[in-house]
Amino acid sequence: MPLTKLVEYLRSEGLDGFIVMRTENVRYLSGYTGEDSYLLVTAARTLFVTDPRYTEQAAQECPELSIVNWRDESPTLPGALASLAKKAGLKAVGFEADYMTFQAHAAMAEAFGEGARLAPTAGVVEEYRKIKRPDEIAKLRESCAIADRALARLLDDIRPGRTEKELAALLALHLVREGSDTKPYGGILISGKRTSLLHGIPSEKPVEKGDFVLIDFGGQYRGYLADMTRTVVVGKATDEQREVYEYERAMVEATLAAIRPGVRSKDVFAASTKPIEGTKYFGYHYTGIGHGIGLFVHELPFLSPRSDDALAEGMVMTVEPGIYVPDWGGVRIEDQLLVTKDGYDDFTSSTKELLEI
Repeated sequence: MPLTKLVEYLRSEGLDGFIVMRTENVRYLSGYTGEDSYLLVTAARTLFVTDPRYTEQAAQECPELSIVNWRDESPTLPGALASLAKKAGLKAVGFEADYMTFQAHAAMAEAFGEGARLAPTAGVVEEYRKIKRPDEIAKLRESCAIADRALARLLDDIRPGRTEKELAALLALHLVREGSDTKPYGGILISGKRTSLLHGIPSEKPVEKGDFVLIDFGGQYRGYLADMTRTVVVGKATDEQREVYEYERAMVEATLAAIRPGVRSKDVFAASTKPIEGTKYFGYHYTGIGHGIGLFVHELPFLSPRSDDALAEGMVMTVEPGIYVPDWGGVRIEDQLLVTKDGYDDFTSSTKELLEI
């Protein structure tokens, strides 16, 4: 159990307690699906700290935890956490330094007073989340199936004159209709020369005949995310568009062929660039070609030349090398997969062939 792992971490680090503030980590450890809630984990018990808006929901979803309304403890959340820690006799408390704000830390340190230690940590719970449980894998697989179906619907909507914003809104609707949670996260739908923007925001630009349309999106199913990308052409593709697309598809296939347990992330990246070495497009690739995914869209591990992470069975991650030519356009294909003992299981079924619509 994840909470058991965290308690073992406390003992190994000489800590009495741990404050969890990141929403995804709270959900992973407790099963709670709401917001603005926190955990104070000790060896003896775990306090679920929230406010009156969420106490009923927390009691329903986390019946095994002690639910605390922090407003009964202090006018401020930092003061309430410090008060609860003092009552529990905690002297050394870990916290998520990459998530707690400077202001919250300062207020908590003041409320704790002398004799107590706040110990900064980074990536503790995230490390547990790298390997997915069977129930998580099932939800991620379903999330990707929903995304595939939503994309199929959207392809019928893409036509000259419709704006990027309009198509992005239709895609969000299709995701919900196909079974995604009703709170989808932001996506990328851009066209024409704007497709060279790695994380471009949908605009009022109308789609035009001859445009690339790059669709990087995903919904969530019971909190677990899909992340996929396809690039299509409106009308007939030019020779150059076909050339770039085929180079991109070769990069994706080379990346997928390198996926297996024990392979280092940097070696997967090296494999991804082989198809464009010696071509005029080599200078237009990006070093981030994939990432873990689960309750958050960008989780450990990351596929890049700077990463020493090794892939392991049970990781769920994306593969997304791309080619981005400024003032011309770009192509990205992205799949989501499970690392298996023999290689990978691709959750994304939409075709990688160049579609002319």
